[in-house]
Amino acid sequence: MTILTTDRLTLTPVAVSDLNDLIGLWADADFTRHIMGRGLSEEEVWFRLLRDMGHWQAKGYGNWSIRETDSGAYVGSVGVLDYRREMTPAFDAPELGWGVAPAFQRQGLAYEAVQAALDWTDAYRLEPRTVCMISPENTASVKLAERLGYRPYAEADYQNSTVTLFERPRTVAG
Repeated sequence: MTILTTDRLTLTPVAVSDLNDLIGLWADADFTRHIMGRGLSEEEVWFRLLRDMGHWQAKGYGNWSIRETDSGAYVGSVGVLDYRREMTPAFDAPELGWGVAPAFQRQGLAYEAVQAALDWTDAYRLEPRTVCMISPENTASVKLAERLGYRPYAEADYQNSTVTLFERPRTVAG
């Protein structure tokens, strides 16, 4: 499994050792308000962790835990995903997803981590594009997606919420 590094961050595939950090993150109402509108129980976080660990085994990619390289502090997660979401239009390309703990927002860390994941995806995946979905109220993530080259292409209903679907063409280094 792939480890990514940036100037300030180390991204490692999600692991059981991340559980306590994940429990804290997913219990934070400020973090979850645009994702699912509520905090998650320890049981729900455990199932998400198992799903994400299995994703690496089944697909060869998945969620990375983002940590500050110098301090080891848990920042959040970013991933290349195939969650087979039930929505129309369906995703037909790898999905990028990200989330940064409120204490680490507005520091450029999300951009740094997602850019690292996109660089890896562009270099090692052959699909012509990646996609993501964002709640229209999550203006910070919308701005980040657009800064990274994502553009809206559709709206969808996902689990009784309207989301905007974005796409970004693969960038080939040359």
